[in-house]
Amino acid sequence: MLNLPEVSLTTRKTSKGGLEVFDIVRKKYVSLTPEENVRQHFIHYLIHDKTYPASLIAVEKGLTVNKLKKRFDAVAYNNKGEPLVLIEFKSPNVKISQAVFEQISVYNIELKVKYLIVSNGLQHYCCMIDYNKSEIVFLEGIPNYKEISGA
Repeated sequence: MLNLPEVSLTTRKTSKGGLEVFDIVRKKYVSLTPEENVRQHFIHYLIHDKTYPASLIAVEKGLTVNKLKKRFDAVAYNNKGEPLVLIEFKSPNVKISQAVFEQISVYNIELKVKYLIVSNGLQHYCCMIDYNKSEIVFLEGIPNYKEISGA
């Protein structure tokens, strides 16, 4: 059981007996892995509970960091199209460790967002980066979109 609001995901069986879930951001069915289950629940939470506009969320897009191809899990943008929040999802059986924060920090070398979120569906961490003071401040919870976007 995830530590997120219950949501009714649209799923279907594949011809090979697997299960797929409809991603409301990508607008297509994707394989329902444990990590994808966390991603889908968390995205619904951001959209429905934290007022993040679905149209300003990107899922599983590629980027290049130090000439290496990487793929982030999700990014929420502000209404100017600038990346605002970088999100890393893990399966519930993956412990949120320093290595997870190092992974998301590598992606942020290129994106330079103000907020990082890490979740395995059971534990959620959100921090704000103050680039002027070179410090990271962990927040009590996941902020509403209007709080962080200035919208």
